[in-house]
Amino acid sequence: MKVSRRQALALGIAAPALFRLGPARAATALKISHQFPGGTPTEGDFRDRLCRRFAALIQERSKGAMSAEIYPGSSLMKTNAQFSAMRKGALDMSLIPISYAGGDLPELNIGLMPGLVTGYDEGLGWKNKPIGQEFSKLLAAKGVVIITWIWQAGGAASRARPLVEVADAKGMKIRGGSREMDLVLQAAGASVLSLPSNELYAAMQTGACDAALTSSTSLTSFRLEELAKHLTTGREKSYWFMLEPLVMSKAVFDRLSNEEREIIVSVGAELEEFGRAAAVEDDVRVAKVYQAAGATVHDLDAKLVTAWRDLARDTAWKDYANKNENCARLIKLAMEAGS
Repeated sequence: MKVSRRQALALGIAAPALFRLGPARAATALKISHQFPGGTPTEGDFRDRLCRRFAALIQERSKGAMSAEIYPGSSLMKTNAQFSAMRKGALDMSLIPISYAGGDLPELNIGLMPGLVTGYDEGLGWKNKPIGQEFSKLLAAKGVVIITWIWQAGGAASRARPLVEVADAKGMKIRGGSREMDLVLQAAGASVLSLPSNELYAAMQTGACDAALTSSTSLTSFRLEELAKHLTTGREKSYWFMLEPLVMSKAVFDRLSNEEREIIVSVGAELEEFGRAAAVEDDVRVAKVYQAAGATVHDLDAKLVTAWRDLARDTAWKDYANKNENCARLIKLAMEAGS
């Protein structure tokens, strides 16, 4: 029996059947931009590898109907332009620290709120808790969809003296990575500078930056061990956890067929375990890289993390909660998720 297109729609027949009944659908070619060094599916910065795995899997599962091209090193567009480009539908996808867009959308600064998230289980648990659901809803309303939840612990690389205790920050020029981290550092007596992680090497090389807080992966991908005399790691404990997801323009996502959206979502979820394992591996590897380069390596303990968290609660957390009703609700939900 021949089925008309209208009948197929009414019966809910799968998208591939509709493709055969109607005009051929053009293949979907996505562009994924990120700021990190490029590599291969098996070598290099894990964030680039994750993007390449994503591209390979969606192409395989869509039988070639979807593909994705990776643009590492901000080669397609500048780092700080990527989020707004996705909101407008001018960029398909990016893997980006979500707090980079906190200047325009202050709610996003919760993605790098010092002391709020203190472990991978807690961070990745957001996805299925009210905090993650509310955050995803807010992002979607602003034109961006989270495809893969990725959290990274971070540490500090410093040129001359260590940055371990709160008192160590006094008098140093430090890159914190988010507005809220900067507030904590300023309260500790530091001066701060704001720049993406792919610009840290030049800033430390010229002396404009004494110390940089960034993810374990970026501490090595951007070769900061060549300049640092001290490293504080996140391999044991950390007050610095960053949400750095693979995200997609909602305008682009909404244009996809149901089948394509299902593939995108399922592949994105599957890659979360890879992201977690790679991040944890880098938390350990970074110490070995810096030791080999001659740096002194320091770890954090519960007492040190508590001191940073207490300072953050009195400064950054309060500042964030007072921004607007969304911020107040989000940080309350995040605190409940971690309790």
